[in-house]
Amino acid sequence: MHFVVCLKQVPDTSEVRIDPETNTLMREGVPSIINPYDIHGLEEALRLREKMGGRVTIISMGPMQAKEALKKAMSYGADRAILLSDRAFGGSDTLATSYILATALEKLNETEPIDLVLAGKEAIDGDTAQTGPGIAQRLGFPQLTYVIKVRELTSTAITVERKTEHGRQVVQAELPALLTVEKELNDLRYATLPNVMKASGYQPEIWDAKTLPFDKSQMGLKGSPTSVTRIFAPLGRSGGEIVDGSKDPAGTAAVIVQKIFQQNIIVKSPHMKGGTQS
Repeated sequence: MHFVVCLKQVPDTSEVRIDPETNTLMREGVPSIINPYDIHGLEEALRLREKMGGRVTIISMGPMQAKEALKKAMSYGADRAILLSDRAFGGSDTLATSYILATALEKLNETEPIDLVLAGKEAIDGDTAQTGPGIAQRLGFPQLTYVIKVRELTSTAITVERKTEHGRQVVQAELPALLTVEKELNDLRYATLPNVMKASGYQPEIWDAKTLPFDKSQMGLKGSPTSVTRIFAPLGRSGGEIVDGSKDPAGTAAVIVQKIFQQNIIVKSPHMKGGTQS
């Protein structure tokens, strides 16, 4: 079977900075990591390969520096890595990104038919959860989102548990299909020394805008209808205040009530005439 993992290199969220003029993430000088959800998709692909046999291919879109993320992913035991990198891809929103990735997957499918595509439920630098479903829609694959367990996989179908707002749902789909996964899906393995040594000298394949029959009107800024008008970091919260009530509980309670009034968080109770409650 052929398992394909869509993987993204993202800035470490603890180091994210925003350009106030362009409203875009400042990636220069910011440490990059593999998107945490995507790495669980890779882990599941490796586990399914161990059960079913076959190959695991990693595909990613990003700048040339993303090669390091792909090499790290290869150290876990994947068979092949492809990086889609071109200036023409720059500025792509989720609609354009799904177009680029789906086009590349169609080309890959011509020579190595794809059985299952796995991706994280979302990227932590965007939190849209749109790219995976967008790829599935373009490929015409059934999409199983928010997957937390793969119950069964055969040569023709897959059965999974997915997280919903109200609990869990068990669903089945015919192959080929696409999964977007949660972190609860599995526990990550450690890279083995032989795989680390192999990955250190591995060079991912580079596919650019000339490699595939891309429609340039559907990628980059031109193919991205999303417009960000403003982006900003939320204001930090100040530390709380500790009040010692051990010596004078009644007096301390009065002080706390007064502070609550001052913070304007007293609300009028619908059950009290002219009264208030906190």
